[in-house]
Amino acid sequence: MTNFTTHTEETAPEASKPLVAKSIAANGRLPGLHAVMAESPSLLEGYQKLHELFMNSSFDKDELTVVWQTINVENECHYCVPAHTGIAKMMKVDDEITDALRNETPLPTARLEALRTFTLQLVRDRGYVADENVQAFLDAGFTKQNILDVILGYSQKIMSNYTNHLAQTPVDKVFEKFAWSRTEKAA
Repeated sequence: MTNFTTHTEETAPEASKPLVAKSIAANGRLPGLHAVMAESPSLLEGYQKLHELFMNSSFDKDELTVVWQTINVENECHYCVPAHTGIAKMMKVDDEITDALRNETPLPTARLEALRTFTLQLVRDRGYVADENVQAFLDAGFTKQNILDVILGYSQKIMSNYTNHLAQTPVDKVFEKFAWSRTEKAA
């Protein structure tokens, strides 16, 4: 196993120091993911920018959570599932939505379920979503912009999920109470 450095404000590469300061200002602490990403100033900057862009995308707080957690669960990210559980609580997303995403059980509305289904199709099929599945997503009330914004969210999650897989980033203390692991791989 390759050990990755969990940087601090002091140990971060010079080009990452302003990005680390930005993370601390935004979160009140340096999230473990950002501490690991600091090794690559470009990765940390890209992740921060994609996060900002996705937060300001066409999705509301529930829909953001569905995209993030669908991908986190599909990729079995030990760090991001608990982190986004805590983030969802901070965003005041209903626990019913969060629990359904974590447990891979039905979501409370057909619209949110359509978003999860489309997100999974995009991830599993590497962007080659069948025309009838794209149409089903549009028929559920989503738009072409929403399709592209799912890609934006997925791009952000690739950065975090894959970093956490490789670095085995420890879950932040604040999110430990939301620890998660998939008990059985869904079909």
